[in-house]
Amino acid sequence: MKFFKYHALGNDYLVIDPKDCPAPPTAPQIKVICHRNFGVGSDGILLGPLPSDQARFALRVFNPDGSEAEKSGNGLRIFSRYLWDRQLVKDEEFAIQTQGGVVKSRVLDGGKTVRVEMGQISFWSDKIPVAGPRREVINEKITVGGRTFSFCTNVQFLKVLDRENIQIEIWERGAGYTLASGSSSSAAAAVARKLGLCDPSITVRMPGGKLAIEISSDFDILMTGPVTKVAEGIIAAEMFMIAV
Repeated sequence: MKFFKYHALGNDYLVIDPKDCPAPPTAPQIKVICHRNFGVGSDGILLGPLPSDQARFALRVFNPDGSEAEKSGNGLRIFSRYLWDRQLVKDEEFAIQTQGGVVKSRVLDGGKTVRVEMGQISFWSDKIPVAGPRREVINEKITVGGRTFSFCTNVQFLKVLDRENIQIEIWERGAGYTLASGSSSSAAAAVARKLGLCDPSITVRMPGGKLAIEISSDFDILMTGPVTKVAEGIIAAEMFMIAV
């Protein structure tokens, strides 16, 4: 099984073309592939390009625990760079279908930077989802370890530095702690904007580096950040004989 490895600010993914594997990898196989000691090692797997009736390409995103994610901001940037490297796209804008909807992407700076229209942010409880009556989940309270925190969405720890800069730490469902996340950056920037703490143009600072987020008046998100190719190779079949 052939793979291509990229990272986006330290958040790394393996891209696998469906043509190079007889069937989508199973959850146990994904766990082994992504394992840092027993496998290739990554924060997830991007399976594509797949056929789509809604966009030029379709993509499936798998977390290292074997579960499937709806969308990944860093994953979309990496997949876009992969398409560019394979000469399947050039400098034009193109659409990618994900489980979380269709997004538009564009590769810039000779492949070094990718800009993705992440779609519209929603704070509504039934969209996130959050239990209880339908409402916008803004500044609600949660008590953990004897401390009470205000929360708005998902699990990112957010610090507002000034009107144009925020800092976050990320714990992703299905992946755990990551150095960077495009989806988390989008969500955190949207919250800072929703609370009136930041302007529409926000730099999100993470342990892995920085992303630029632009937020429209309707909370449509435009994300721009770097992608780096790491390696390509062949996954050996005997690797799957080791239980993780």
